Amino acid sequence: MVAIPVLFGAVFVVWPLLAVFQRSLGGTDLDRVVEIATRSATRSVLWFTVWQAAVSVAATLAVGLPVAHALARYSFRGRGALRALVVVPFVLPTVVVASAFSELFARVGLSARSVTAIVAAHVFFNVAVVVRVVGGFWAAADRRPTEAAAALGAGPWTVFRLVTLPRLAPVLAAASVLVFLFSFTSFGVIRILGGPEVATMETEIHRYAVRRIEFDVAAVLSLVQLVVVAALAVVSAHYQRRVTHAQRGRRRPLARPVRGLAQRAHLAAVLTVVVAVVVLPLVVLVEGSFRVDGGYGLAHYERLFTKGDLLPVSAAEALGRSLLFALLAAGVAVVVGVLAAVGVAGGGRAGAVLEALTLVPLGVSAVTLGFGYLLAFTVFDLRTSIWLVPLAHGVIGLPFVLASVVPTLRSIDPRLREAASALGASPARVRRAVDWPLIRPAVATGAGFAAAVSIGEFGATSFLARGAASFTAPLAVFRLISQPGAALRGQALALSVVIGLVVAVIAAVIEWRRPQGVTLL
Repeated sequence: MVAIPVLFGAVFVVWPLLAVFQRSLGGTDLDRVVEIATRSATRSVLWFTVWQAAVSVAATLAVGLPVAHALARYSFRGRGALRALVVVPFVLPTVVVASAFSELFARVGLSARSVTAIVAAHVFFNVAVVVRVVGGFWAAADRRPTEAAAALGAGPWTVFRLVTLPRLAPVLAAASVLVFLFSFTSFGVIRILGGPEVATMETEIHRYAVRRIEFDVAAVLSLVQLVVVAALAVVSAHYQRRVTHAQRGRRRPLARPVRGLAQRAHLAAVLTVVVAVVVLPLVVLVEGSFRVDGGYGLAHYERLFTKGDLLPVSAAEALGRSLLFALLAAGVAVVVGVLAAVGVAGGGRAGAVLEALTLVPLGVSAVTLGFGYLLAFTVFDLRTSIWLVPLAHGVIGLPFVLASVVPTLRSIDPRLREAASALGASPARVRRAVDWPLIRPAVATGAGFAAAVSIGEFGATSFLARGAASFTAPLAVFRLISQPGAALRGQALALSVVIGLVVAVIAAVIEWRRPQGVTLL
């Protein structure tokens, strides 16, 4: 059982990444590698990628921390709905988020292709990380230290600065690293809102590999990005361990009912921020999809079923292809992920190695993975095969299945297996009769995550899609919104709304059926 995920990971994860390393270090002269890595253009792109990610982190913390504080401090009706609403942007495809902000900035008379639009979209997308990671820790924090400081005469600011902030430091750092990583490897948002004038490491890798066919430059840029992402992954793991250690011990939750005019005003201000940052872009996206020639109608949605000259198939067919690929990707992720989870839950050195192997896609950008496929599978000339797209999507969705199933497997009382064995059940029968009924909800959760990720996947697909047979809905949105014309823009918005609704429904079902202990973030 363990051999199958190991073989799968070796072929579809390790081999493509080794192909990138080989092309950048082995297939290119070392002087050429150094020249590409140190040229002014590379330094400029790397600096902008780091700079915009850092600004995105600061802006996300500025927006997310007040929301996290309100959810941690106050207990009020609709608190769970607010938490769910804030998480919605995180599960939306990047092309949908970019389309929403493109329409929002155009509506208020600002340039949609700007760094401001990029940062705003990153805040919208990543505010859920701060609310769920920081807010979850903050809500469960023991309130006795803050009560003791207040009883000794400390004011609210002093309590926050000397008591609360030091306790939040590890979780703030962990959330910041995650937001930085997501913003650093952002692709769809940059391609749509940045345009040809704005370049990051992700977009430059795509440009050199697909448009300019300069694989050596793309490979070196991928190598530089892998080094940065690996360092961020190490830092993230360090802070995650610190957060886990800080969560131990007795607690008295902080949340209390809202009392007084000041607290109500504070909560109202937070709700206003959520509406402005989260709800408004989605409302503008939906409203724009119905706007036709100064009025409202369904013309843009009707055009989704008509093939134009710009797309190889109709937008509806592209969406159908995305749904088919999502089913295939979820199937791949479930089969490989469940087998891997069995090995990981078994523990030992082999389980740790297998877990690290299957979690690699979380620390590698989809663009780098897609480029690795482009390099690795030239051996069998598989680059034009449509099966590479759902396979790549399955690899990207694999960590979600693992993250859902492993905790459930580890939580199963071993006495249940022992009792089944004592009654004569074989190990395979024990797996079927004891383990499978208990992990089935977790498997469904992981499959839903994998399918949702596949529907909106854009980075790897932009490398691997070849022709009408592998043309997906996110590619259609990008092609439509990149061209001038109100009709094409309206069609892109309509398709974005449909994609967003499909993913939102999947996320709602996941949250509703989610097993206890399995979380999105």
